[in-house]
Amino acid sequence: MPYASPGTDTSTDLDTDEKNQMLELGHLASLTPSESGDKSKDKLGQKALRRLAQNREAARKSRLRKKAYVEQLENSKQKLAQLEQELQRARQQGIFIPTLGDQPHSTTENGALTFDMDCARWQEDHNKQINELRAALNTHANDDDLRHIIDSIMAHYSEDFRVKGVAAKADAFHVLSGMWKTPVERCFMWLGGFRPSELLKLLASHLEPLTEQQLESICTLQQSSQQAEEDLSQGVKALQQSVAETLASGFLCPAGSSSNAADGSRQMEAAIGKLGTLENFLQEANNLRFQTLQQMQRILTTRQSARALLAISDYFSRLRALSSLWIARPRE
Repeated sequence: MPYASPGTDTSTDLDTDEKNQMLELGHLASLTPSESGDKSKDKLGQKALRRLAQNREAARKSRLRKKAYVEQLENSKQKLAQLEQELQRARQQGIFIPTLGDQPHSTTENGALTFDMDCARWQEDHNKQINELRAALNTHANDDDLRHIIDSIMAHYSEDFRVKGVAAKADAFHVLSGMWKTPVERCFMWLGGFRPSELLKLLASHLEPLTEQQLESICTLQQSSQQAEEDLSQGVKALQQSVAETLASGFLCPAGSSSNAADGSRQMEAAIGKLGTLENFLQEANNLRFQTLQQMQRILTTRQSARALLAISDYFSRLRALSSLWIARPRE
């Protein structure tokens, strides 16, 4: 069936069919018994009338199908335009939207998308908990109520680190890349998350007044966290160098030789084995983050802990907002 554009007027086809049918009826009239007196011609005329009626019905259905097809094309075009607008708005907000080339083709990639959705749900639940904590502080709730909300938030953080640990086993590079985060958040990431020492430094101005013992404890915690971060960063750097040396170790073999192919296979196996240790670095980084939050909670009072958790949440919210503003910034 030829394609009909949305502006095609089917009335032209209808008029043409009616004219043809009138001509056929006139021709059949010449075959009626009143003029010919022949019964055989009468039978042929009746058969032709039936065939004409069938043709008219088939033509009517064909026009209806063509009209429905054109309407379907129009609806599909509108839905596609609407989907493109929604994708554009999502990308402007810093949300990662996979393209056709990024669609999952393996269990690992499906797991990565599931992890991204889990992180989005975690963030929604975390925002609700933070709003509850903020309201409790504003209404001067007692320490017992605050402690209950704080414990719930800490348990939620523990679940986040557990999910990241499971995801790191399936695809360490996806967790390391932070593709579920906005572009600005990824710029400030360290091994799939935040730097505990930097977070403690940012909290210093939000926790005053602090006692001398609290200040000393926080300073000690910051220094120990920074040292642990440096050790993990050096470990990842050493891993990268070791993998690079492994891949480059067979370049002296003649190209195309059987020994070169065998050596290349062994090099790849060795490199994959070394990359497997990346999961351990990510897990240790998550442990360091959670331990730092726990130790910070022990050092601070209940109300100070509540203010610290609010400050941490506000900081990450501003990073996400900054990403949206950066994408939407005016360009010359």
